[in-house]
Amino acid sequence: MRRLLTAVLLIPASQAIAQQDYVGRYDLYAGFTYLDSPHINLQERGVQAQAGVRMRRWLTLGFDFSNSTGNTDITPNLLPDPLLLQLSKQLTELVGLGVIPPTYSLVVPIHSETQTYAAGPQVSYHGLKYATLFLRPSIGAIHETATPHPTDPVAAGVVQQLAPSGKKKDWTGFYGFGGGVDVNVTKHIAIRMQADFVYDHLFSDLLKDGRYTTRLSVGPAIQFGRNVGE
Repeated sequence: MRRLLTAVLLIPASQAIAQQDYVGRYDLYAGFTYLDSPHINLQERGVQAQAGVRMRRWLTLGFDFSNSTGNTDITPNLLPDPLLLQLSKQLTELVGLGVIPPTYSLVVPIHSETQTYAAGPQVSYHGLKYATLFLRPSIGAIHETATPHPTDPVAAGVVQQLAPSGKKKDWTGFYGFGGGVDVNVTKHIAIRMQADFVYDHLFSDLLKDGRYTTRLSVGPAIQFGRNVGE
């Protein structure tokens, strides 16, 4: 990705400022995506797909979907205060009974699978021949399935209380903004590099805080259909 950005910057000015002769009516994209949620130390990798229809040369209406997976650990400091207090009392009782040592630390490894769904406008600038710049609001819904994998009997007991089925699922909205660049390889094909920065609060019954997530993506995009005028 860094090399591609460097190539765009090195395009001779006389060529870069020339407008694109062709802007297709339809736009499709599929590529690799990476989600980073630092508050819970969760990194996920997967795929992202987009489909859009250009209403104007500068305005596209489209749909965005991504699916990614990753792993993290859930620790007591991430829990809401009432749940943390209840858990602390239970662990204190187990220490008193000699079931666990006073130094016991509760850590529950989690496997996460996340889908994002978004739809809305995107504003693009086609004034450069070899690159298309774009910006968009990022508003949509996110669905996540968290599957705990406890590594000791105490953690297994806690998981049984909080997720009796063996996993937790949740839907919530997210909002933020995004943008990127298409490096135009041919009239119809480009390499798209994009990023979105959003906020959500999944599993609000188990996690006391919402989280900011950055999504990065790179892959091929194609445009086709009639040439869209201004």
